[in-house]
Amino acid sequence: MSIIEFLRLSRFFGYAIFDLLLSFLGIYLLSPLLSKIFLKLGVTIPKRNWLYLTLPIGILAHLAFGKMTPMTVNFLDIYGHYILKIIIIVLLIIGLRDIKTSWSKNKK
Repeated sequence: MSIIEFLRLSRFFGYAIFDLLLSFLGIYLLSPLLSKIFLKLGVTIPKRNWLYLTLPIGILAHLAFGKMTPMTVNFLDIYGHYILKIIIIVLLIIGLRDIKTSWSKNKK
């Protein structure tokens, strides 16, 4: 058993805690860079929003690359896992809430 397999043994509702923590840590460390890149494209994304978008982006990335993880499979299951679906959709809404574009018109 490799070290990665050992670290993935600890689970939370069937999902590897190691993978979840690594995803959030990676986004936390990359969020300043990602925000700067999107700012150059005219999109302002607060750094905290990246944390909310971690799981939705992860599901989209796994779908794009054809890597079906347990969370991706459960999210796509039309017959169940409604709590997971609600959590992902709520995280997506919260994550997109404070994003502003240079072409959007804010009326105050």
